[in-house]
Amino acid sequence: MSSRAESHITSGWAALPPEYSIPQTAPSLEEARAYCERLAKKHYENFSVATWFLPAKLRPHFYSIYAYCRISDDLGDEVGDPQQSLALLDQWEEELDACYAGAPRHPVFVALRPTILACSIPREPFANLLKAFRQDQTVTRYETFDALLGYCVNSANPVGRLVLYACGYSDAERQRLSDFTCTALQLANFWQDVSVDYSKGRVYLPLADMQRHGVTEDNIAERRFTPEFRNLMRFEVERARDWFRRGHPLMGMVDRQLAIDIELFTRGGEEILSSIERQDYNVLRSRPAISKRRKLALVAGAAARALWSRL
Repeated sequence: MSSRAESHITSGWAALPPEYSIPQTAPSLEEARAYCERLAKKHYENFSVATWFLPAKLRPHFYSIYAYCRISDDLGDEVGDPQQSLALLDQWEEELDACYAGAPRHPVFVALRPTILACSIPREPFANLLKAFRQDQTVTRYETFDALLGYCVNSANPVGRLVLYACGYSDAERQRLSDFTCTALQLANFWQDVSVDYSKGRVYLPLADMQRHGVTEDNIAERRFTPEFRNLMRFEVERARDWFRRGHPLMGMVDRQLAIDIELFTRGGEEILSSIERQDYNVLRSRPAISKRRKLALVAGAAARALWSRL
């Protein structure tokens, strides 16, 4: 490795939480699993809620998968320098290779190793996520909706496939339905975060759709909400709803506990779209969000169905 590459890696890790760094020696499996559980509970309250509905024996698998996704995402999005991010993602993929070879050092991969073996998870979905995070360093606009879907293939869909593998499902049909749900969730987040993403230099609204509806980047930059922008967002919201609908059959093809989790995340994504609609599609004025009251209602409904399924 060149001194310049080493410098990029060192500077990149310095921009992230110290515990993200790769240690010289591997922790024990018990220490690694505790690390992943802390990370999951610290960063994503909805993930912790979702694991309530899963058998206790599956939780270590979900914590390790989440920890991998969390750190991978931060390597791509929280460093602030594309070249540093690319260098860190390369080193992270080396750890992924070491994990599959049986010699990881980072606690995430130490915890992932038994998950991969127990659930027969192939390398591809883990590696595809890294492809998406690398793409974020160089691609900031998408000409067509198909191009955006190509990005979602790597940025969103692997997460659902990893969940299915962890729960014992590896068939193509369930993966296909999971892809619809994961892509829909990604689209809902894109439409929710139009202004946030623009502040990071990214536009996920397909440029062809913007042009067809008479919308320019100036609308986003100046937060100028127009009838044309409203029509564009109405179109994109309905398209995301259609992708959610395509994924609904998956809930009837998995065990009840996983179905409740899928329903919880699906309803949450659909609620983001409803929040955009309640704002009359003006995502430039303020970021649409789900109220705490509505979140509690969604979780309470899921909890009631989980209890009923166990009676």
